[in-house]
Amino acid sequence: MTAAGHARTGPAPIEPTRHAGLPAGVDAWLSRAVPELQGALRHEVIAGGRSNLTYRTTDAAGHVVVLRRPPLGNQPATAHDVLREARILRGLHGHLPVPRVLAVEETGEVAGAPLVVLEHLDGVILRSPADVERLTTEADRALIGPTLVDALVALHRLAPEVIGLSGLARRRDYLTRQLGRWHENWQRSRIRDLPDLQTAHEHLVAAAPGQSRSGIVHGDFRLDNCMLDSRWRVQGVLDWELTTVGDPLADVGQLLVYWAQAGDTARALHDPATVRPGFSTRDELLSRYCLATGTDPGRIDYFVAYNWWKTACILEGVYTRVTQGAMSGGDRTAASFAEQAAAVAGRAAALAAALPRH
Repeated sequence: MTAAGHARTGPAPIEPTRHAGLPAGVDAWLSRAVPELQGALRHEVIAGGRSNLTYRTTDAAGHVVVLRRPPLGNQPATAHDVLREARILRGLHGHLPVPRVLAVEETGEVAGAPLVVLEHLDGVILRSPADVERLTTEADRALIGPTLVDALVALHRLAPEVIGLSGLARRRDYLTRQLGRWHENWQRSRIRDLPDLQTAHEHLVAAAPGQSRSGIVHGDFRLDNCMLDSRWRVQGVLDWELTTVGDPLADVGQLLVYWAQAGDTARALHDPATVRPGFSTRDELLSRYCLATGTDPGRIDYFVAYNWWKTACILEGVYTRVTQGAMSGGDRTAASFAEQAAAVAGRAAALAAALPRH
């Protein structure tokens, strides 16, 4: 996450800890780069491992900022470029609700990798049904879907030049690149046969539509990547690591895939928040987006199928890494990820097979 993952008031109740990714010189640099930080600093990991490492940093007076750095060890620069993310956030500030960039250390001399300091947003992220039950009423939930769609509409109205991606604005090969990238990732790492993934890929390649426009694509737009304020408006859109220029409908498809409803047999998230009563339906979200942008609703079918397939590729990669001991599954087993990946791949294959060929 780009900012804090949970609502919190006051200083974090943690003991001072020296983390492997934050050597001793980091505190001195922070005190110089962010003058409002005073006294001893405490760092708490709030996201890390597969993505950029994120820390909640608190000073002696209770001031909080968010500190980001790439993962430890060798990681693909294109997937974990915190400096690129900082440039994107600076471009978006004033156009979209995002955390402000407070400071950047580009050289890597302080921590062995670049550092980015972000504004701490004190809001709510809804990750699970338990969060929904604890923090919202059904009336609250009816407000959340529309505000996410409105934020997405605002993003898609921005020109790529706003975030410094003008060089990509003329590209029309977004789907070709994405289909190739995720398929290659799956083929390189897979440890079992999953025919539905291959079948879905073949249908998606054959049915790929022409790209009607190029716009900013967030790349991971969903409920738990948006921080909400006390009135259930989007206070901050988070996690811009995968942002590029492409067909904006890819973001719409992803939002709909992750927006689970009660009765869904395949789910992109293991324990989705939106299954609780009161949330908008997927059809309502799509209608709101299409009305605001003039989009033909029929164009979204491809991007929904594509996002089911991409999500299956991601889940299958997690299954592989958990099975090989390369990462923890948390409270889930490898078999749990395997079952979920297979269900999502089956959904992708069925939807992709129904797409018209171009």
